[in-house]
Amino acid sequence: MALHVPKAPGFAQMLKDGARHFSGLEEAVFRNIKACKELSQTTRTAYGPNGMNKMVINHLEKLFVTNDAATILRELEVQHPAAKMIVMASHMQEQEVGDGTNFVLVFAGALLELAEELLRMGLSVSQVIEGYEQACKKALEILPDCVCTSAKNLHDVKEVTSYIRTAVMSKQYGNEDFLANLIAEACVSIFPESGHFNVDNVRVCKILGCGVTASSILHGMVFKKEAEGDITSVKDAKIAVFSCPFDSMVTETKGTVLINSAKELMDFSKGEEDLMEAQVKAIKEAGANMVVTGGKVADMALHYANKYNLMLVRLNSKWDLRRLCKTVGAVALPRIMAPTPDEMGHCSSVYLTEVGDTQVVIFKHEKEDCAISTVVIRGSTDNLLDDIERAVDDGVNTFKVLVRDKRLLPGAGATEIELAKQITSYGESCPGLEQYAIKKFAEAFEALPRALAENSGVKGRELISKLYAAHHEGNKNMGHDIEGDGPAVKDMFEAGIMDPYLVKYWGIKLATNAAITVLRVDQIIMAKAAGGPKTPKQRGHWDKDSWDEEPDNFETHH
Repeated sequence: MALHVPKAPGFAQMLKDGARHFSGLEEAVFRNIKACKELSQTTRTAYGPNGMNKMVINHLEKLFVTNDAATILRELEVQHPAAKMIVMASHMQEQEVGDGTNFVLVFAGALLELAEELLRMGLSVSQVIEGYEQACKKALEILPDCVCTSAKNLHDVKEVTSYIRTAVMSKQYGNEDFLANLIAEACVSIFPESGHFNVDNVRVCKILGCGVTASSILHGMVFKKEAEGDITSVKDAKIAVFSCPFDSMVTETKGTVLINSAKELMDFSKGEEDLMEAQVKAIKEAGANMVVTGGKVADMALHYANKYNLMLVRLNSKWDLRRLCKTVGAVALPRIMAPTPDEMGHCSSVYLTEVGDTQVVIFKHEKEDCAISTVVIRGSTDNLLDDIERAVDDGVNTFKVLVRDKRLLPGAGATEIELAKQITSYGESCPGLEQYAIKKFAEAFEALPRALAENSGVKGRELISKLYAAHHEGNKNMGHDIEGDGPAVKDMFEAGIMDPYLVKYWGIKLATNAAITVLRVDQIIMAKAAGGPKTPKQRGHWDKDSWDEEPDNFETHH
């Protein structure tokens, strides 16, 4: 009989073998805070226009070079449970407003760092949490007073460009004017009078080669495909869209055909050809001069399409097919049949062209009021193209946020310092122990302009004292001038650097919630991971120089 080893008394006694638990301030709270601090310091250096890029290689060995916090976190797959909460808060920010993910991380990290100081001083967790909640409530009350302007006309490209510019600048510093103008054109062209804007209607097509400044915008859609048949361009296109393969129909039931002579064989295949021809002819006679199919194109069908001068394009993705239907106003038909005039789509011109060395099919609308517009991005490397696409996404999301709430706040740390100033004075007037937490909440706002300054190579402390001095004189819109020498400050409203109100509103709310959730945890209990023992890795050949080398394919035993 095996020897029974008794477990240590206490909490571990109740759990299975292999379970771990941490409790109390030292083990749980400070551990969690440390993990969140590490995470926020990682993305802090990527904050602002001068933020550094991160090189992330994900589990599929795909390389990302970006300073977009949302992408970095998505590909990192953070495992620590407390750090995961902060990551979730930034994902919520991404879904809610589409920008400001790094703001959430830096701010939540600063809140937790300062909470650690308070806890080490001897405050209880509940006092810190209460102070943070009061301060957050106060911050959201003060925020509307910081508004410097509101968007007047979102149908004016020039005005929209000036609002989008800040969001694009943090991703693509140097190309922001050019890209912001492109994005503004794309957004305004599909922004209906009704005021309902859908982010999905601005498409991005990435084509390698040339430079960023060769990017352009098209009203309509661009697909990286080739036309199947001989016809490569159609003016005033009437489009029949099929979600099935462009091929002869296969019968539902199985049957056996008995053929006795060569003549019967000829007649059999002739019948199939006639049927195919009749179908293609019917499509042509319905008025269509172009066919888009969602499946493979049979050789015979292609032959008849060429005979009846039908342009053929094949789209593999059903999402692309749906979007195309939306663009041209067509209905995707489930089987090959002649479309009615209502089911056919219409487009000014469809043509095959070559951009760089990539063949693309362009569905172009001459009139401005089309449902979908496409930004064609050019760039020298795939990583650069991906990064510009993220900048475009941020710009389009900023436009969507402005449609919901037109208010704008001064950027570059101006709003944060104003909030810090007012919350500090609010903290002075609070009688209880929460006042320490409220003052620390105000101090946490300084982390953002400090990160901007340090990423630009400026001493953070000098800049913050300058900003406070300017704000005490009543200049609410004073922020960090990145292009100035040293810790320079200037009026952000005049410089045109503004953030949408909702980005800051949700950022403060989500970061505070995440920080409070992390602080509320006082015990971590981890069950033993599921699954059996891990399989040992195959060792290299005994005669290799090092164990890390690949094992040889030859057998050692002959």
